[in-house]
Amino acid sequence: MWILARHSRSRPSRAQLESLLIERTVALEKLTQRLLKLQDEERRRIARNLHDVTGQTLAALKMAVAELEHRVQPDSCALNVLSEIDALAEQALQEIRTTSYLLHPPLLDEVGFSAAAEWYVEGFAKRSGISTKLDLVKDRERLPLAIETALFRVLQESLTNVHRYSGSSEVSIRFQRQTEAAILEVADRGCGISAEVLQRLSEGCAEIGVGLAGMRERLRELNGNLEINSDGFGTSLRAIVPLLVKEPPAPYPDYLPGTFPETTYSSAGRAA
Repeated sequence: MWILARHSRSRPSRAQLESLLIERTVALEKLTQRLLKLQDEERRRIARNLHDVTGQTLAALKMAVAELEHRVQPDSCALNVLSEIDALAEQALQEIRTTSYLLHPPLLDEVGFSAAAEWYVEGFAKRSGISTKLDLVKDRERLPLAIETALFRVLQESLTNVHRYSGSSEVSIRFQRQTEAAILEVADRGCGISAEVLQRLSEGCAEIGVGLAGMRERLRELNGNLEINSDGFGTSLRAIVPLLVKEPPAPYPDYLPGTFPETTYSSAGRAA
């Protein structure tokens, strides 16, 4: 009896277990948010190195090839070889630039979310062949960088999911800025998400995948919310971020155009 009584006294109470669970959950959320920040910083560093170091090396290689082309005889076999080397160097340079911009587009830091989103959506239409309709806010005033970065990553992950899983031939993106919140909406006309998966999404289960979990954590850090609705006619995702900022946001540079009209991109990348 004495042993049983001692064992029962050593067992944590329900309240203690609940408190411990909350504490561990908060710690896990903070760790996840910290990892996302480190991921963004690492992407920015790699993108900068690819552009400034590897890109410049390839540019120097092209200059050296051009110099050799001027020195060889016009009918020389070496001229064909040099032309091939130049073409390969140009292809590598373009791939390096694309990878660098996808990791962290300079437009996001320089001119903000709207310009970066327009660039990314146009490239997505070219790479995926999916017709893309874009409706962007016309406000010249920039959002805080943390919000712009979170919205851009949500846009990237959302379009990646549309391409991989939806089977949709078209997708629409809408970004609006209201008085109290910034709202990003991505909707496709694909196969949709099953009711079972939607239930797990609403419960925040670990099985929902790294991409969706990352989107939710980015928005949660900003007191935002991620809404997902789906049926047999497609899926819509809505990211909402409140705009309760203490410091005034940075304005766009004066030389930038002030509007971002609704634009439709085809797989050829031409605006309609």
